Amino acid sequence: IASGYPTPEGVVLWTRLAPEPHAGGGMPQATVEVAWEVAADEAFRKIVRRGTEIATPRWAHSVHAEVPGLAPAHNYFYRFHAGGVTSPTGRTRTAPAASAAAERMRFAFGSCQQYEQGYYTAYRHMAQEDLDLVVHLGDYIYESSWGRNHVRKHDAGEPVTLEEYRNRYALYKGDPDLQAAHAAFPWITTWDDHEVQNDYANDRSQHLDARDEFLRRRAAAYQAYYEHMPLPQRMQPRGPDALIYTRLDSGGLAVFHVLDDRQYRSYQVCARPGRGGSNVIRADECPERLDPKLTLLGPEQEQWLHDGLAAAGARWNVIAQQTLMAQVDRTVGEGRSFWTDGWDGYPKARERLLGFIEGKSVTNPVVLSGDVHTFAVADLKVDFDRPGLPVVATEFGGGSITSQGPSQKQTQAWQAENPHLRYANGTRHGYIAMELTAKRCTARMRAVNEKEPDAAVHTLAAWTVEDGRPGAQRGA
Repeated sequence: IASGYPTPEGVVLWTRLAPEPHAGGGMPQATVEVAWEVAADEAFRKIVRRGTEIATPRWAHSVHAEVPGLAPAHNYFYRFHAGGVTSPTGRTRTAPAASAAAERMRFAFGSCQQYEQGYYTAYRHMAQEDLDLVVHLGDYIYESSWGRNHVRKHDAGEPVTLEEYRNRYALYKGDPDLQAAHAAFPWITTWDDHEVQNDYANDRSQHLDARDEFLRRRAAAYQAYYEHMPLPQRMQPRGPDALIYTRLDSGGLAVFHVLDDRQYRSYQVCARPGRGGSNVIRADECPERLDPKLTLLGPEQEQWLHDGLAAAGARWNVIAQQTLMAQVDRTVGEGRSFWTDGWDGYPKARERLLGFIEGKSVTNPVVLSGDVHTFAVADLKVDFDRPGLPVVATEFGGGSITSQGPSQKQTQAWQAENPHLRYANGTRHGYIAMELTAKRCTARMRAVNEKEPDAAVHTLAAWTVEDGRPGAQRGA
């Protein structure tokens, strides 16, 4: 069970009927009626809404119930009934009213949870936090097996078909700690590459597979993603296309701009011969990187983001997106090199966005990032090669739930070469817990030992952004 995408009036409730989850679900090729209940109390003595949905084989007997008529900024409990069985109970929370001057908001964000590389201990601790919301920034599943020191294994090879992707989600979602975090709070989510294939870009495969073949795979992956996430029905995919970028308001305190940087991006430049995907390239050997036509978001989404940032009236503008936005020159000393799969592969698109934020004086922009498996804090500037320019936004990288990151030597070298990168640690794993008030944004990096299922959690570092002052300061 799960909930997601809260509004002041309602929330999406999700479940899937799957008695044999690792073998395609095990359901008959027939529709099933699923009842749901929402209550003001955990004992369900005060039921405030109830309804039914039809679970169909077409969508793997998943349910996406969009519950209306709830009160703003309230906690609720929910459950499902089907075939004489009642689900576990979940807890969710609606968003504040648009006009509400909320005193605070607490949320956590994370990403990158390669099943084999660690236990989901971070989620067990996340479920015990006092949160209003969870934001997931992608790589919810991994299609591939990689990395060192595995603690458990995928139960099949790399998925390509719809049933294979469904089974991969069933494996990941069977983890009790991940289930607990879903049952504790509403989530909003976006995808990155591993929900389909590493480093894919738009309709191009990392391995340069035939376009039609890859789009069939993308369609299967997008459908399985929808079937296993608490997404509203408007995000239901149509073949290989799905509109998942969205905007959510949390009263007058925050607005979340949730992006999709995979489906519409330009192909990565200067790829290795015979391959698509990322590469670390020397800047002087790849002038194509500076082409202003390159886009990470696509023209339509880019304009949508600009319009939303210009119109937002909230105290904090939270941009939830996949990968590190700050420039990271990876060559120490003479020369420069950049990784092309992230914003460094699309520097003019980044300059357009940060220039727009500066030019429109967007209120308190905070960028959330995943993908690079590194806890990070960065000052964002329109031009990173001019250190004297003002900071226009603050970025927090959320580390990874389990996926292995760069060594301490690597991150120290990045910091030495890139002074706007205020903090970087790829050796620890976990999530960031954030608190927003009218006066400040506080980010606590919550770290665990992902190799130990019963590991304790501790705050690795804390950083604060003051209202009206871009740039983070160490401490809470």
